[in-house]
Amino acid sequence: MNMSFLQELFTSITQRDALQRRLGAKKNHSDHHDLVAACEELLNSDGEAASIVLASRALEIYRGLSGDEKKAFFECLARQFAADPDAIDRAYRFYRKDRSNRNLATLFEVAEPRRQELLRRLNLAQGATYELVLMRQDFLTLMKEHPDFKPLNADFVHLFGSWFNRGFLVLKRIDWNTPAAILEKIIRYEAVHKIEGWEDLRRRLDARDRRCFGFFHPAIGDEPLIFVEVALTKGLPDRIQPILANDQYDIEDPVLADSAAFFGISNCQVGLRGISFGNFLIKQVVQELKQELPNLKNFVTLSPLPMFRDWLEKTYRQDPTQLTPEAQAALAQLDDPDWASDEARADQLNEVIRPLAARYLLKEKNSAGLPLNPVARFHLGNGAELHRINWLGDVSDHGMSQSAGLMVNYLYVIENIERNNEKFTSNGEIVCSSSVRELSRNGRKLFQGEPEK
Repeated sequence: MNMSFLQELFTSITQRDALQRRLGAKKNHSDHHDLVAACEELLNSDGEAASIVLASRALEIYRGLSGDEKKAFFECLARQFAADPDAIDRAYRFYRKDRSNRNLATLFEVAEPRRQELLRRLNLAQGATYELVLMRQDFLTLMKEHPDFKPLNADFVHLFGSWFNRGFLVLKRIDWNTPAAILEKIIRYEAVHKIEGWEDLRRRLDARDRRCFGFFHPAIGDEPLIFVEVALTKGLPDRIQPILANDQYDIEDPVLADSAAFFGISNCQVGLRGISFGNFLIKQVVQELKQELPNLKNFVTLSPLPMFRDWLEKTYRQDPTQLTPEAQAALAQLDDPDWASDEARADQLNEVIRPLAARYLLKEKNSAGLPLNPVARFHLGNGAELHRINWLGDVSDHGMSQSAGLMVNYLYVIENIERNNEKFTSNGEIVCSSSVRELSRNGRKLFQGEPEK
């Protein structure tokens, strides 16, 4: 038997227990000063066992802080745990005189903020990875009001990008045999089309014409990071209500399907916002489905169009001279909540709204020069094609209020994904079908004084 290993293990346990006893007397109400002191002690620790205990203690203090105390702690992280500018200047002077790898390594070391090493050490505690994700969730709420927090957010993103690297993620099929603890989370986290209880969930997991997949990380157990709901159909679906209905089946056997429609993609962890899993998830799900069902030809989304109704109303309300009088008159009918039930009015609005939606998706950009619509950014950035805009695809109250009833098909063609992604990321080019391009041309004609191209 390896006695040195046993001695080292015994020593570590003894040190850990001694430290736990020393820290046993806890204040009833800790504040951010106590947490900062615990973090400094953790950074100064040179033993693994002691560091684990100190990390656990620091996270425990954080959990007990009020919202104001958490804010004060993040302010300390941003200010007191930044990199030392004097040390950076010294290291740079040495590197400028001697551009050796050793001096470069020193420059890199001192340029890293101390808080990055702090976050690494906090992650030593049991269950710490998920606690740090929840910590960033708190942080993101506060960051909206504090631009000075952006460098601290960059540190979170940098570390989470490594800790949640694709190589660590596990894709799992979610079905009715999945543990109830995970199924409960699927109900809670569904962000696109609310799941109305267990029977609704069971329908969405039906092996006949449904699939559901999720990404998990070993360090956070049964907490899904992101999951996708899939409907197996004949042809490309254009409406969500039949898919969500509990008594409708497009096919009786999965081998009869020729299309897989991603109708719900939900990011579960707010604290991981900005860490992209969606592109990996979709590509791997396509591979899984193709392996199970070789007859599948089309991989497409049935996506909402959030923010479009707001853009539409601002366009025709704030400046009535932007659109032609005919377009203005048609859009005024949106004020009647029952317009969709009147076939004549619905047809008239169809001739205006879908062309404007195509123009919105192809031409309206944010400050970064990317599509204004977040769902479009997501799918186009993942290599999809903007394939079709569906009239009255979602007639629920939510669908009508956010998208004027429209839904969008983004098409994933396996052999074109990388090429489409390159076009989008390199020069912002949006790959779209000829029908969407023609709709956009019609949408341009609805604007007064805008030259045709």
